[in-house]
Amino acid sequence: MKHVFKNLYFVLLLFPLGSMAQQVPSREENIDFITTFGKDAAREWGDDDHSQVYFFLIPASNKTPVYIRVFDPEIGGKNDQINNQFNTSCTFTVYGGRGTYSEKDARGIDPVGKYKSGIQLATKTFSKDTAFDNKWFTFGPFNPSEGEFDKDLNGYVLKIVVDGISGDDGNMYRFFLSSLRTEGKAVEGANAFAYELCFRLIQKSQTVAHLYPFVDSRVTSVRQSNFDFDMDGAISLTSVAKKLHRMDGSGNGTWSNTIVKLVQQEKNSSLDFQIVGAAKKTNDMVVYMTNQYDEAVPFFSSPIGGLPRYKYKVDVNYEVK
Repeated sequence: MKHVFKNLYFVLLLFPLGSMAQQVPSREENIDFITTFGKDAAREWGDDDHSQVYFFLIPASNKTPVYIRVFDPEIGGKNDQINNQFNTSCTFTVYGGRGTYSEKDARGIDPVGKYKSGIQLATKTFSKDTAFDNKWFTFGPFNPSEGEFDKDLNGYVLKIVVDGISGDDGNMYRFFLSSLRTEGKAVEGANAFAYELCFRLIQKSQTVAHLYPFVDSRVTSVRQSNFDFDMDGAISLTSVAKKLHRMDGSGNGTWSNTIVKLVQQEKNSSLDFQIVGAAKKTNDMVVYMTNQYDEAVPFFSSPIGGLPRYKYKVDVNYEVK
């Protein structure tokens, strides 16, 4: 699926990324935490596969070492979801080198096949540990060239895989790609992206979460899928040609899908996938998006080309399935 980004390099030249692109979830996304539950957790908790894959894009122009920092990687403290008693372990593993990103399985929506492709650069398993409760742990330093170079992205790609290897509790954490070991200092022009996201919404009624899928010139339609939204609020899509197009939300432990046809003005741009929680409650859910070829579409932490803004009214037919 490398050709999905064939025009992205030119988009990046026109619209440089913001300095907070490496904070994950980003301020623009307005999401509380990334979520990974232990492998024994019931799907109704909101995690369909107990695994999360994130990619970090480092511009080719950057020659200095980078660090992948993880906030609250342990499972057993202030931010985590307990299920009776904490008994969960999660493994965080960083990959680089050939196949890290170019391997098709790595860009899928399920943790199958060769999704752990590349060369293992660092790994650590966390369980209940007060030393890292509500604190940062740092992987690195990594030379950018340790990542896999992609000419379409014009940069090096590192990957981090998080697996809930035991237990049934939920791990709530965040990332930061930093140029410093001990603090979050943004790497100029970098970004982060994923093809499937499991996350926790902010526990405040009517708070809007945003996800920013990038669609290239080949894409004529997208199918968004969401899991375990608990029918709690509203889901919609905004772009340069659409304004708050409603999408189906899923129930407890179930999937829901919506197919949306795109117009020419929406190609080579970011979409704004919006999720509004109606109730002030804990809600973890999963989201992914595919194009008409059934290829997963990447969600960027900082939207490529800037925040999507509705510009004018265009008649668009969309189909709900």
